[in-house]
Amino acid sequence: MYVSRYHRLLRISLIVGALILVFDAGLFSPVTKELSDQTYSYLASVGAGMFASIPPNEINTLTAELSAQQRNLDAREAALEEREIAARSFATDTPDYSLYIISTILFIITVLLVLNYAMDWARVRQYPKIAYEK
Repeated sequence: MYVSRYHRLLRISLIVGALILVFDAGLFSPVTKELSDQTYSYLASVGAGMFASIPPNEINTLTAELSAQQRNLDAREAALEEREIAARSFATDTPDYSLYIISTILFIITVLLVLNYAMDWARVRQYPKIAYEK
């Protein structure tokens, strides 16, 4: 059977690809897996360092100014939020007695109202016919 160069190249490529996957998975040595991961990280970081620039024009300068103003506003908003959080977390060491005072006053008023209705009811019950006779 005749084996062409294409088939030989295909077999060699398959064997090399399988070996690369075995070493990349770290089946023989964990060092190969770590080396592979570091290589991927390096290649990713190299590509991230590239950039392109556009010559300045009116739209770019306006966009840059708006971005600077937005950053300034974001910084001021963050400072305002920090002040609000600090103001909300402000606590005094003395306990707040206003709730107790208001509750006591309301209780006294309720007792006086009940006492007033009880005295009115007792007065009306004591003299029932005087109020209706003329």
